Amino acid sequence: MTSDPTTDPLGVILAGGRASRMGGGDKALLPLAGVPMLDRVIERLGPQCAALALSANGDPARFAGYGLPVLADSMPDHPGPLAGVLAGLDWAAERGAASIVTAAADTPFFPTDLVARLQAAAGPGGLALAASRDADGRIRRQPTFGIWPVALRDDLRAALRQGLRKIVIWTDGHQAGQAVFEAEGFDPFFNVNTPADIEAAEALLKNR
Repeated sequence: MTSDPTTDPLGVILAGGRASRMGGGDKALLPLAGVPMLDRVIERLGPQCAALALSANGDPARFAGYGLPVLADSMPDHPGPLAGVLAGLDWAAERGAASIVTAAADTPFFPTDLVARLQAAAGPGGLALAASRDADGRIRRQPTFGIWPVALRDDLRAALRQGLRKIVIWTDGHQAGQAVFEAEGFDPFFNVNTPADIEAAEALLKNR
């Protein structure tokens, strides 16, 4: 990992998915070719950031083996990924960091240059989201993958209190940039939601 959290972003893994389409539990802890998906996400994001934390509610002891801070939502009623972003921003502020980069815990193949590309694409307020281009040239935003400046945390807190839930409404309001990643045979932001997705991801691992 890099070593200066005042200049390098901190990483926050959004691990709130409950795997409802796979019988419940923590999606991040589901095995993928014998290895929990969370391990694969940590392996990809860790070298790109100064430090890592997990955004997850409930008993943090289930993640104790990772030795990472587990950040619960500070907002009531689990209002979605933006609450995890806010928890990450508050954690980063306590550490004197300027920004965080978020990644979803159910997306095991995201790019290893994610952070550098997001930094390069950041808009005037320091925000950027990832996006991917499909085989037809259409661009799909990936709003759980982004760089978020700590300076905007109070604005985000106020927006959540006012009922905002959709990520791109808030990021568009702050002129977020966009880092577009090309598909190389598959979408690098392929995420696992169903047992069929597990099989597809394991096939991708074999092919890689």
